[in-house]
Amino acid sequence: MAYASTLSLRELRQDLHAHPESGWKEFRTTALIAAALDDREFTLHLGSDAVAEDERLGVPDDDAVAAAIERAREEGAPEAYLDRMDGVTGLVAEKRFGDGPTVGVRVDMDALERTESSDEEHRPAKLGFASTHPNEMHACGHDGHTAIGLGIARALDDDGGFDGTLRLFFQPAEEGGRGGKPMSETDLLADIDYFLALHLGLGNPTGTVIAAYENPLSNAKLDVTFEGAPSHAGNAPNEGRNALHAATAAVQNLYGIPRHADGATRINVGKFESPNPQNIIAEEARLRVEVRGGTADLNEYMLDKARRVLDHAAGMHDVSVETGLYGKTATFTADDEMIEAVLASAADLDDVTETVPRLDIGGSEDASYLIRRVQEHGGKATYVGIGASNEFGHHTSRFDIDEDALDIGVDVVCQTIRTL
Repeated sequence: MAYASTLSLRELRQDLHAHPESGWKEFRTTALIAAALDDREFTLHLGSDAVAEDERLGVPDDDAVAAAIERAREEGAPEAYLDRMDGVTGLVAEKRFGDGPTVGVRVDMDALERTESSDEEHRPAKLGFASTHPNEMHACGHDGHTAIGLGIARALDDDGGFDGTLRLFFQPAEEGGRGGKPMSETDLLADIDYFLALHLGLGNPTGTVIAAYENPLSNAKLDVTFEGAPSHAGNAPNEGRNALHAATAAVQNLYGIPRHADGATRINVGKFESPNPQNIIAEEARLRVEVRGGTADLNEYMLDKARRVLDHAAGMHDVSVETGLYGKTATFTADDEMIEAVLASAADLDDVTETVPRLDIGGSEDASYLIRRVQEHGGKATYVGIGASNEFGHHTSRFDIDEDALDIGVDVVCQTIRTL
C-alpha cells in the first residue's frame, strides 16, 4: 500500500506541510499522490501528459530541478512515479464510475518561496510539522488542497462513486500564475461537463462556504534584466553604462503609468537586485514586475505600457533590456448552475454554518485558464471557497489552517458532484 494511502487527511496535510515544494519542484508531492491513486486503480497522466511542457512559465533552471528530484527521492518519493514524470511535475487522475457526465476538480500543490516561522506559538512549529526545507513553506493552504483532492477520490471511490467520470487535476506552480495555463492546454479539459476549483481560508471562518469566488484580476509577471558595462566609479565612471541607474528610472516610471478609466489596473515591482560592489558602475540589474487588470484588455494595456517604460529606461542609459514572461492569469465568471449546486449541497451538511453565493476574489488565480477552457467547450464551472479560520494572512510566515476544514472541503465537493 502506498504511503499516502495510510495517512488520514490531517496526517497527509501535515506531512506535505513539513515537506513543501515550490513551483515546478513538486516531485515528492506528485509521486505520493500518484501512488495513492494508483492503489485505487485511477488512470494516471503524469508530467508532460498532465501539462503542456513547452508552455510552462517560470521554470527553475536544470540544476534546481535536478536537486528537487534528488531531494524527493531521499524523502521517500516512489521511484517509479519520479521516472514517469521525467522532470515535469503535475498529475491528472481519472476514474470512470458510470456513463454520466465527466466532472473535473482542480487542486494546486506548490509551496511559496519563503521561510516559515519558528515561533513556539506557531502551531506547525509547536507540533513538529513546520517546514523542513529552507526558504520553502506552505503559506497559502495548497498542502490542504492536495489533501482534499485525495480525500475526494477516497470518498467517492469508497462510496461507489457516482454516475459519471471523476477527473482530478493536481496542478503545479500556481504561485506566480505559472502552471494553470500549461495545464489548461492539454486535451484533458475538452470533455469536462462540470468543473470545480477550490481554495481554503481566504479569511473566512471554518464552516463558511463560498459557492463562487469569481472575477479575479488578470495578471502578468515579467522578469526583467538590464545589461550595461562595468567601470570604476571613481577612476573612469564615464566608461561604464549603468544598468542600476536604468532600473531605478524604470521603477519610478512604472509606478507612474496612468490607471485606466475603464476598470481596475495595478502595477508593482516586487523584486529589485543588483549584486554589485559600491565602487563599480553596475553592469546588471534585475527586476520582477507584475501588472493586473480587471479584464484581459486592461491587463494588456498595463503590460504594453510597462514594456514601453522598460525599453525607454534602457535607451536613456545606453543599456540593453530583456524581459521574459514569468507567469500569467486570466479572469472568469462562475456559472449559475454550479453556484446553485454548491449552495444546495453545502446546505445539507451539518458542519457548514454559512453559505455565500458569490464574491469577487480580489487577487489573481490561474485556475482561471482551466475554468475558461471548460466553459469554452460548453462545460460549467465554479471556484469554491472553504473557510478555514486562518488567523494569520496568506503568504505570511505564520499562516496555518483549521484542519477541520479538510473534511468540509471533501464533503462539499463530493455532495456537489452527486447533486450534479
